[in-house]
Amino acid sequence: MRARRLAAVATVALGLVALSGCRAEPGIAAYVGDQRITDVQVTAAMKDLRTKNPAPESSAASGQPAAPQPSLPKVADVVRAMVLTKVCEKLSAEKNYQPRGQVTAEQAAQQLSLDPETAHVREVAKFFTCLSGLPAEPVEPSKEELADVIAAGRAAGKIPAEVTDEAATQQLDGEQLRGALATKRILAEAVGRYDVTVSPRYRPLEFPLLSFSDDVPAVSVPLGEPGSDAVTDISTPEGPTATPEAEGTAS
Repeated sequence: MRARRLAAVATVALGLVALSGCRAEPGIAAYVGDQRITDVQVTAAMKDLRTKNPAPESSAASGQPAAPQPSLPKVADVVRAMVLTKVCEKLSAEKNYQPRGQVTAEQAAQQLSLDPETAHVREVAKFFTCLSGLPAEPVEPSKEELADVIAAGRAAGKIPAEVTDEAATQQLDGEQLRGALATKRILAEAVGRYDVTVSPRYRPLEFPLLSFSDDVPAVSVPLGEPGSDAVTDISTPEGPTATPEAEGTAS
């Protein structure tokens, strides 16, 4: 999901930890508790994306090709949005959480550069609206959590080798990181109880909660098992600074 600025609209970012999937039925893309997301639903959403967001044609009059357009969300983005929306809505119903903000289809469409009538756009809007109702008081990161963030930054070349772990910690440990971790912990507990499972066809899936520059994930959480033989195109993120940015990807 590329709607990183939607996080500001919904005033929340999200992450999930999903259990290793032991449930597998033909034609099922994912499970959230007793709810199923089918391959048919995913295929229909992808068809809807392409139908309502056709590639622009070149201008015959000018002979010039059409201006480059943002690429459409991939199947992994669509499945991720469906799963996360179900998890958030299930948790909200259980805890009686109410949205504090409303993300409209028009807002989501603007960030995704898609037609607002697209089903995936409406799913993203519903997802971020739901997330705005989840409580997420900032929490102090554990040593392990900080180590994971630093490791991610070093692996991506966003934390220079000459910057010590102590110096990186001072830069990283702030309200954005603590808020993202708080939301992650809340949803991770819910996902464990709901036994979220994702078909290997759509793995690996990651949802970035917080990113370094160039959208390189600083904190990201997997949905389902960490990998599979499936070919999945998931956008990765930005530039060489150790300070992460709040992320709200949706596709």
